[in-house]
Amino acid sequence: MTSTTKWVCASACLLAALGTVPARSQPMEIKEKPAMYSYVANWEIPRDKWKDIESRAGNINGLMDKFLADGSIVAHGNDITLIHKEGESTHDTWWSSMSWAGLLKVLAAAKSSGAADAPVYATGKHYDRVLVARYYNWRSGAFTNGYTRVATWTLKPDAPNDAIDQIAKNLMAPILEKLLADGAIYEYEIDEQAIHIENPGVFMVVLIANGPEGLDKFNAAVAEFGKTAPLASSAFYAWMDYTAHRDFLFQTAATYK
Repeated sequence: MTSTTKWVCASACLLAALGTVPARSQPMEIKEKPAMYSYVANWEIPRDKWKDIESRAGNINGLMDKFLADGSIVAHGNDITLIHKEGESTHDTWWSSMSWAGLLKVLAAAKSSGAADAPVYATGKHYDRVLVARYYNWRSGAFTNGYTRVATWTLKPDAPNDAIDQIAKNLMAPILEKLLADGAIYEYEIDEQAIHIENPGVFMVVLIANGPEGLDKFNAAVAEFGKTAPLASSAFYAWMDYTAHRDFLFQTAATYK
């Protein structure tokens, strides 16, 4: 058997395994949605300036609410990093749109408003990223008690082209949809890079928990899934470069349309 044939057979087995999710874990058929783009402005600020930047977090909300109302964006918010690592973001501001036009319209308005001209922003490093999600959902409204959990994964070079679709439809989205319906989370999305600044195989599973209790409910749901569908979990890890896996935790305030 050639190496190519072995890979085809292995992929077929993995796809079959992902299809073995128990019916009770799939309350609805998961379908790909129109692309949702998110612009994330990250700041790495010295500790003695954290209060300064956090006190300014709400200054841009009025501008963002205007664009939320006219449909340019569907959500906006800000995050405070809770688990810190040297050389990484301590705070961020973000917004999501169903189009590049809406995303960049808000960026231009934010720049012209001078929202980021405060001296505190000059004290640290800054970088941006643009993400795109085709599997996502949310509960409308505003909240300040969110805890965002981000799990970054990197596909192996020989993973199938539709690996993220299979993972979203048969593994992650069914779990997250149930948590959303139960009120344990406010939002979830499975993000890829719209502008590639990292390995193109990187994708992110993002959820915003309803308080810390929501994080516990998510962990319990994942543990239960692993027990009821072990083959699907094995298929997931077979496609991942686990050495590249990273987790992040943020405190989040956000508004969703």
